[in-house]
Amino acid sequence: MTALPFEYTHTHTLPAPPDRVFAALTTPASLQAWLAEHAEVDLTAGGTFACWGRYTYGTPTRAEATGRVVRVMPGEAITFTWIVDGVDSDVTWQIAAHATKDGLTTLTLTHRFPRRPEVAHFPALVDDLWHFQCGNLAAWLKGEAPVRVDFGDTAPEIRFAIEIAAPAERVFHALTDPDALKRWIAVSAVKVDLRVGGRYEWGWMIGPDGHQVPTGPTTILELVPNERLVTDWPDWRGDPTHPKSRVSWHLEPLGPERTRVTLVHDHFWRPADVSDYPFGWMGFLEGLRKAVEADTGARA
Repeated sequence: MTALPFEYTHTHTLPAPPDRVFAALTTPASLQAWLAEHAEVDLTAGGTFACWGRYTYGTPTRAEATGRVVRVMPGEAITFTWIVDGVDSDVTWQIAAHATKDGLTTLTLTHRFPRRPEVAHFPALVDDLWHFQCGNLAAWLKGEAPVRVDFGDTAPEIRFAIEIAAPAERVFHALTDPDALKRWIAVSAVKVDLRVGGRYEWGWMIGPDGHQVPTGPTTILELVPNERLVTDWPDWRGDPTHPKSRVSWHLEPLGPERTRVTLVHDHFWRPADVSDYPFGWMGFLEGLRKAVEADTGARA
C-alpha cells in the first residue's frame, strides 16, 4: 500500500508585532532561545536552515540536520525542509499582523509530508510537537523562560512548584472539594470520589477535529490527605489506544500558614506528548494559588 501525503496546519496568536516575530523565526540566536539547542540559518534560496541537538525532535547531530531554505518572503514567510522520522518534509511559517488587535501577530504554520511516516499516532505527534514549540515561542516573546524538553529523554516530565499562603489542608480542600474545584479549574460536571480508584473528573470537554470529547483526569491513583493526590491523565483527544500520562500534586508545609505545591506531570509515552501542557499548568497553578489565598483570607 502506498503511503498517502500528510499535511498539518496550525494557527497561533503571538504576543509581538510581525517584525519581531519574523526575527524570532529566522535568526540563529532567537531560534536557540526557544526552539533548538543549536541553529544555523542562511536566508537565501537553498541556504541552510538547520536545527539540531537535544531540543530538536529526533535529537539530530549537526551532520544530520540537513534543512534548507525553499522560499523566503522577508517579514512575511519562510519555507524550509526538515527530515522527520526518515521522511523529507517542508515547513512554512507565515505571519501577518493580527486582524483585530494591535501589537499581535498571527502565525500560520503548515507542515507537509509527501508520505506519512510510519510512526504510531503520527498526526497527534506533529500536533503536540507544534503546540509545544508555539507555546515556547509565545513565552519567549513575552520575556518568559521557555520550557526545554530533551527529545532524547526516556522519562520526560513537567515539574513546577509554587508557594501558597495557606495551610496544606486548605490547599488539599481546593484540590478535592467539588465546589472549591469549580472556583479555579473545574466546570459544573465535576465528580470527586475521594478514594484510591475513585472517580475524579473536572467536567472538561474539548473538541479536536470538530467533535467534543471528555478530557482531563478520570481516576485517583494515589491519595494521602493533605499531602499527595495522584490521578491518571488520558489522551486529551479521546483516543483510548494512546497511553495515559499521570498528574501528581505534592503538598509540603512550610509553616502553619504556608505550603509548597509541586505539580508533576509525567509518564508521557514520548517527549512530544508534553504538548502545550506546561503553559496550561503554569496558569492553573496561579489560579489555584489565588483561589486558596482568597478563600483563606475570607475565613480569617
